[in-house]
Amino acid sequence: MTQRRLGRSDLMIDPLVLGTNVVGWTADEATSFAVLDAFVDEGFTAIDTADVYSRWIDGNDSESEKIIGRWMKARGNRDKVLIFTKVGGDMGPGGKGLGAKHIEEAVEASLARLQTDYIDLYQSHIFDDGTPQAETLAAYGRLVEAGKVRVIGASNFDAGQLGEAQGISESEGLPRYETLQNEYNLYTRERYEGETQDFCVENEVSGIPYFGLAAGFLTGKYRLEEHASKSPRGKGVVDKYLNDKGRNILAALDAVAAQAGAELGEVALAWLAAQPGIAAPIASATSVEQVKSLAKGVRLSLSDDDLKMLTEAGK
Repeated sequence: MTQRRLGRSDLMIDPLVLGTNVVGWTADEATSFAVLDAFVDEGFTAIDTADVYSRWIDGNDSESEKIIGRWMKARGNRDKVLIFTKVGGDMGPGGKGLGAKHIEEAVEASLARLQTDYIDLYQSHIFDDGTPQAETLAAYGRLVEAGKVRVIGASNFDAGQLGEAQGISESEGLPRYETLQNEYNLYTRERYEGETQDFCVENEVSGIPYFGLAAGFLTGKYRLEEHASKSPRGKGVVDKYLNDKGRNILAALDAVAAQAGAELGEVALAWLAAQPGIAAPIASATSVEQVKSLAKGVRLSLSDDDLKMLTEAGK
């Protein structure tokens, strides 16, 4: 695999990021350790989490960061992996948004949970229209200067919001967003393609999209309404994706997968990794077998005709 640079930073990664929203949720600690081990064994290094993962579960207090921290301590491998986390999501009363005070408090909490003294990529989880971007970027500047953060990124931003931020970074000599983490896959295209993608390509902002497999739909796991019972998130997946558009995409994936001798999810990831501006898709796993399949996907090379067929199916 050819490594890809994240923006204009010094961070280089192979084209897969392990998503860990399932860590401490649908994957317990032992399973998560096995998945993380398998991911590193496959030669990958980039692990994405957030301070809010997965606080939507009763009794879950940022378990994803905590479990990753315990795994790195147990393996003694902090210098061999890249940790991406986020700030800005709802952490409870007084703990939300991209204000400087909250960022400065949140980073300390994330560092403690992760049992590390620096974060490789610290990301604004969602645009905060109640805080001036200059305040947010200045706070990040202080964290970079202090050595607590290496590089910053944005998530769930559009072209206008990114453009404003980049202008401030340039004029004020502040860190710039080197990555963009938006939802993007064969089904959901509008949150990246168009103006946002054009901006990222032109300004060397690397895409690391989430929901690369559309919460598992693009693996072919949910082809019928009764398949909603296959997982805790199955009903939401079926309700959102199992329609004419979704079936057209599955049909195209079936055709390409059969020809390539690959699984559907592998083809979906290969398509995503081949899109302009994309450094690496983010995908989660709850088993070692799934990690191996993700690895095969980003190593799979599709023909121009295959890419075109898949692209057309999702329009």
